[in-house]
Amino acid sequence: MNTKNYFIPKLLILVFTMGLFSATAIAGPIPQPTKGDDGIYRHAWFLETFLDLTEDLGTAIENGKRLVIFIEQRGCIYCTKVQTQLLVDPKINAYIRKHFEIVQIDMWGSKEVTDFDGEVTTEKKIARKWGSLFTPTIVFLPDSLEKVKGKSGAQAAVAVMPGAFGKGTFLAMFEWIQKKRYETGEHFQKYVNDRYWKKQGGRPVK
Repeated sequence: MNTKNYFIPKLLILVFTMGLFSATAIAGPIPQPTKGDDGIYRHAWFLETFLDLTEDLGTAIENGKRLVIFIEQRGCIYCTKVQTQLLVDPKINAYIRKHFEIVQIDMWGSKEVTDFDGEVTTEKKIARKWGSLFTPTIVFLPDSLEKVKGKSGAQAAVAVMPGAFGKGTFLAMFEWIQKKRYETGEHFQKYVNDRYWKKQGGRPVK
């Protein structure tokens, strides 16, 4: 028996099996978030922060990402939907983790927060200052420190997503921000419609 020829197929099978195992592990389900003592769900990959928002923006920029702030509250069913349904969708999860850093603010929380304009306040007060009337409110920030200088988060925001939407619209908003379509003057709804018809193979002929 030619032991050399016997060994090669065995080696190939081993390599293939290891590769298959690794691919399966990577494609596994996204872990569900943990519910904190404040009743708000958090994912382990969210940005660890002291809520100095200018520092958080700087960290996001250093990581080559955009900063997004989620304003949430205990008992909010739509916040729960975002955390336990939308952010665990593999496609959404992969896109957001690649391009964004997420910071959470509790609408009724008492943690100290430093706004972009330098004001030191609390979560509860900053939610009111920014005019957040419901949860979740998802605030998208600019891509540079210069663009937030001297402004509050509400003044600096390039867009705000009010509430929880379906998976397609939710992901489309993050894409629209990442591609900086807001700088071209393109309306978000147009982007959503164009995205939909592109997936359908084109708009119907009238």
